[in-house]
This record gives sequence, structure tokens and C-alpha cells, in this order.
Amino acid sequence: MASVVELESVSKLYGTFVALRKISLHIEQGRCCVLLGENGAGKSTLLRMIAGLIRPTHGSVRIFGEKPHDSSHRIGYMSHAPMLYEEFSAAENLRYFAALYRERDCMSPEEALAAVGLDPTLKRPVGHYSQGMRQRASLARVLLAKPDLLLLDEPFSNMDAASAKQMLDLLAGLRIQDKTIVLTTHQRELAEPLADSLLTLQAGSVVSLVERSAGVQR
Repeated sequence: MASVVELESVSKLYGTFVALRKISLHIEQGRCCVLLGENGAGKSTLLRMIAGLIRPTHGSVRIFGEKPHDSSHRIGYMSHAPMLYEEFSAAENLRYFAALYRERDCMSPEEALAAVGLDPTLKRPVGHYSQGMRQRASLARVLLAKPDLLLLDEPFSNMDAASAKQMLDLLAGLRIQDKTIVLTTHQRELAEPLADSLLTLQAGSVVSLVERSAGVQR
């Protein structure tokens, strides 16, 4: 199966600070790769590089065989921050974002919200949502444009156990639809049931890579 994400010896430097150090990674279509590590390990930097938001200092990044910028229409990126207008309802937020994708085949705001288990008729502003609801609304924003590759930065952040389980079930459903998922977390126990591979970073370097389906650990 063809690789969706291909990183070859990627490093990222900010002056003399090394944020990422010689990372190589291949992720095939329909797989889920979980990036693990403590805060500051380089997880978000690596995710942003895959998304095309930052460029490597050394090495190469290919997404669907192209540069990330050329594949941006196939990438859905959910940052650690919600990227939602808190004074608007979820439906109002999604209608705004849908207007930015006029030339693309998108889900309707109502379809995207229903897909993540939120009531599209809910009038409450997003700023009054629980953390679990806010994360699901953020995921609905990402799903709106029907991306093939989902990049999720700490999707379980600050969730209670019930909300985390709901998010895990949502992501498992997306796997069934053959979406490729890369997510970051420092909570291995939450993401492990979803993962085909678990890559652990420490100070910008890979310290372990576990391929669960193959039972291989490097």
C-alpha cells in the first residue's frame, strides 16, 4: 500500500536549538500513527511539519507523494487550540468555515456536527461548551472539507474519561472510512487502542517506534 506520509531524515532547527533531529517516518493509507512524548518533546512541531505549516531545515516531507503545500486540500489539521469563535454556536462556526471552501465538495455543517455527535440545532455559544464538546466541534470543523489525512494535536486534552471515550470512538469510526490519522498525545493509554504505530519522541529525537500490527519494536 502506498505511503500517505513520508519523512526522510527530517530535522528542524530554530537558531542553535534543535526541535527535531533526523526523523524518518512512513505512514500508509488508512493507518493511525500516535506521536507520544512529554511536553516539549517535538510532537506538535512534527505534526505542523506534516501539515505544511513549517518547513524542515534538513530532510524531505512528502504527503500523498507531493509537497505538503500541494496536498493541503487533502489534509485536515486540528490544532491544540480549538480555532473556533467562542461567541458563535458550533453550527455558526461551521457555516463560516464552509464559506471558505466554496469550490470544494464539503459536508454540510449539520452533517459534520452530527458526525461527531453534536446537536446541529444547539444555540449555545462554543465558549459555554464543555471541553469534550469543544474538542468534538473542532473535529467537526476539520471533517467539514472531507480530508483524507487527519492531523490531530492533543485531541484528548483536558477531557474527562467519558468524553475521551467518545472521541476515541469517533476516531475509530473514521478509521473504518479509510482515513489516515496522525495524532499527538502524552496519554498513551487513551490512544493505544486506536494505534497501528506508536512513535515516542524525546527532545526532538525518536526513542522508540512500535508497529503494533506487525508486533515489531525498534
